[in-house]
Amino acid sequence: MALEGRRVLFISYNGMLDPLGQSQVLPYLRELAKRGVRFTLLSFERPPAFSPAGRTQCETLQRELAADGIRWQWVRYHQTPSLPATAYDVLMGIRVAGKLVLEQQIEMVHARSHIPATIALSLKKRFGTKLIFDVRGLLAEEYADAGHWQEGSTAYRITKRMERRAFAATDGLVTLTEKIWPLIRDWPGLSGREVIHEVIPCCTNLELFKFNEESRARLRAELGIEDQFAVIYSGSIDGWYLTEKMADFFAYLVRKRPDAHFLWLTPSRHERIHELMAARAVDSHSYTVRSAKPDEVPSYLSAADAGIAFIKSCFSKLASSPTKYAEYLACGLPLVVNRGIGDSDSLITEEDAGVLVREFSEGEYEQVISQLDRFMQNPDATRKKAREIAAKLFDVRTVGVDRYARLYQRVLSSKGR
Repeated sequence: MALEGRRVLFISYNGMLDPLGQSQVLPYLRELAKRGVRFTLLSFERPPAFSPAGRTQCETLQRELAADGIRWQWVRYHQTPSLPATAYDVLMGIRVAGKLVLEQQIEMVHARSHIPATIALSLKKRFGTKLIFDVRGLLAEEYADAGHWQEGSTAYRITKRMERRAFAATDGLVTLTEKIWPLIRDWPGLSGREVIHEVIPCCTNLELFKFNEESRARLRAELGIEDQFAVIYSGSIDGWYLTEKMADFFAYLVRKRPDAHFLWLTPSRHERIHELMAARAVDSHSYTVRSAKPDEVPSYLSAADAGIAFIKSCFSKLASSPTKYAEYLACGLPLVVNRGIGDSDSLITEEDAGVLVREFSEGEYEQVISQLDRFMQNPDATRKKAREIAAKLFDVRTVGVDRYARLYQRVLSSKGR
């Protein structure tokens, strides 16, 4: 069944002016639109989007998306107080989305995460639209694991109740990892019924994220690390990211390899990095902290020799697919990652994509450094293999878009429930 002319409402709680919206939503919609899907996009934008400059940005992007065959409408995101603000957003989303379903003759709603799924449930009940619940993570468990909610709290119970209803009503389901699917398959709402399911990890655009020899030489000269072994971390710090553990690892690495250099590429508080490195007696010449625009990130990754990411390991993170894994590999970097994060264990043990850190200890770090040496013996072969793994598992077109297209076709051709 072809997708040509099929009408889909895509609801995202991430704004399209946010980096996540730009990188994790629009590439998929644009590619699926090329295959004939007629998208209407509804997003929730933060206050800056409603400033004069923000409105100009939105209007420019709206025209660009229209040229790609995507109609975009946005509403304001409300943050506080948490539960009332979210409830208001849901009600507003139902009202606006209902009008879009009628005006655009929508056949299916693709709900990206839990709040959009709540809106989509109302649309399905009212209009009979097909529903895809794109589970970006286990929301209640994530908030509990992060210490923001108590298991059994009002917010936790409301979220789980909504999740059960979404599971029970959805025609198609997306998880980010293979690891989480058998664990939730028998949860209330899914247990005892067939549901069309696809595993679609967070992918990346391999045309943008790729190794560049010229950028490598330029940046390494600029940073004064031409002959050094550079480890890079790209992204936000703290929160789910174990910044102190990564600082511990590098402090140990530089003692064993004085030629090592840690490149922190983060928009977050740079003073936090300086404090952590100073506390571990890491010389300022052995690390660099920088911010970078999104289009500059591939160049910095090209300048490195390995990509690191230590993330808090807990149940909810079995559902997580860090985009930075895909970006590192696409730029030819072997990974240094800890176990228990989504499909990271099999990514390392089965694909040989890098080194798996099983515990945060100096004895383990000794083994990790030894294993990294194997990847550094032939840098060209290592970059080639990492790129091949990225193409196999994380290409936005041949993995992400192909799987979404397959899911759309199966859901749209399925009999209504």
